[in-house]
Amino acid sequence: MTSSLDQLKATGTTVVCDSGDFATIAKYKPQDATTNPSLILAASKKPEYAKLMDLAVEYGKAHSKDLDEQVDATLDRLLVEFGKEILQIVPGRVSTEVDARLSFDIEASVKKALHIIDLYKGIGIPKERILIKLASTWEGIKAAQILQSQHGINCNLTLMFSLVQAIAGAEAGAFLISPFVGRILDWYKAAMKKDFPATEDPGVKSVQAIFNYYKKYGYKTIVMGASFRNVGEITELAGCDYLTISPNLLEDLYNSTDKVPKKLDAEAAKSLDIPKRSYVNDEPLFRFDFNEEQMAVEKLREGISKFAADAVTLREILKEKILKS
Repeated sequence: MTSSLDQLKATGTTVVCDSGDFATIAKYKPQDATTNPSLILAASKKPEYAKLMDLAVEYGKAHSKDLDEQVDATLDRLLVEFGKEILQIVPGRVSTEVDARLSFDIEASVKKALHIIDLYKGIGIPKERILIKLASTWEGIKAAQILQSQHGINCNLTLMFSLVQAIAGAEAGAFLISPFVGRILDWYKAAMKKDFPATEDPGVKSVQAIFNYYKKYGYKTIVMGASFRNVGEITELAGCDYLTISPNLLEDLYNSTDKVPKKLDAEAAKSLDIPKRSYVNDEPLFRFDFNEEQMAVEKLREGISKFAADAVTLREILKEKILKS
């Protein structure tokens, strides 16, 4: 029998591994892989990744005599070293994240992204194999627009919780967006004190709406559902452009032979009655419409804070290693 994972791939969905663990990535044969500070922090604590930490520390110490600058350089190099290892496993791209603390600074985000691309270039990896991850703030979306249009650098807009963000991201020409399915579900379960079947899951419905809007209006930006809580959320989005899936849920799909029919259809979406909206040159309208979505506002704030906190924790670990080396 064909596994549910292979059936999912057969619907036209590209499967991406949401992990920083190389053995896991190799097992499920995804096209691409995504990382974030939380995943890198978890992976970096495992002894098998010590050599990557040592390489990054050596680079950071040679970069500057100032400790804070050494730590910054070490962290950037560590992200790139993880990316390099992942790209030896996957045939496609790896997403590398810009520091979440820069989520409200267009210029600093662009500068950091260009630096990351230069680091990859320095170890022989072309920009075509990298996606720069940016939070889906107004500033993050504008940074993506600059990177895409002026530098030919493909971007992944992450921490996306609303159609407002998705429309602005598509208008900015982002290569890919990552709407967070499970975190949307978390918010509604807490707010409404109830569970939702997969067919009524608010996170699933959000991605369906974004997918249909993009296909209706011919946007090329890839929709990649992310942050899943259960297999039902994944199978309800079969046919979505990409889905980035954590190792435990990949394992469930790998071991299952349950049917996975296609649920999202790009051609069918073209005939849907969906009103057109635009934010491309209207920051006040974007901010107002986004502000009207309490869930999205709260989850974006929480996501940025969590990624930033994990990056700070990772920095402290690297600082200690630098001081001891």
